[in-house]
Amino acid sequence: MPRDKSASHIKIMAAAKEEFLEMGYEKASMRSIAERCGMTAAGIYRHCKDKEDLFYQLVSPAEIRLMTWAKEHMHRYDVPVKKYHKMVWQDSFIDMMREVIYPNMEDYHLLIAGSQGSKYESFLHDMTEMAQDKFLLYLSELRKNGIKAPDISPKQMHLLMTAYITALFEPVVHNYPRKEADEALTTLEKFFLPGWKKMMGV
Repeated sequence: MPRDKSASHIKIMAAAKEEFLEMGYEKASMRSIAERCGMTAAGIYRHCKDKEDLFYQLVSPAEIRLMTWAKEHMHRYDVPVKKYHKMVWQDSFIDMMREVIYPNMEDYHLLIAGSQGSKYESFLHDMTEMAQDKFLLYLSELRKNGIKAPDISPKQMHLLMTAYITALFEPVVHNYPRKEADEALTTLEKFFLPGWKKMMGV
């Protein structure tokens, strides 16, 4: 459905965000959203196909923002390996939280913690799986280009990525205030970063 910038649509989106944040996707109702914005349910359906579409309109910008950042960041890893046969170290997930996730905490709280019952309910798990696959592929590319890389199994990588990403997203799940989230991120960086560097030999 095309993005509608009308005053009515903006009003509906604000009411829907309140409802989904308060109730979660599964318990949210279109009737309640209509009441929140002072419209009829029929009026809301002129702006979305159903509850799923309304939720998608709310969270898809956050998903796209995250995936775009991740794609661009991975490119910074790939080029030095393939072009210069050199490994660079960048702490991608810490940067991602600091630059993308924590400044938009409410949006990602909705996507991660409020999506039960929607197609996004396994978003964090799926992102973890994607991250571990990309990391294993990166290690393989390092070896192909004559660069020393740790030999770690998919199961071991799954354990590491699950622990790391779960910890980073705990402030999102609980919708921490920004200051508290930044403090948590500093602690997590001090804890995890030395381990990753030691494993990668940097």
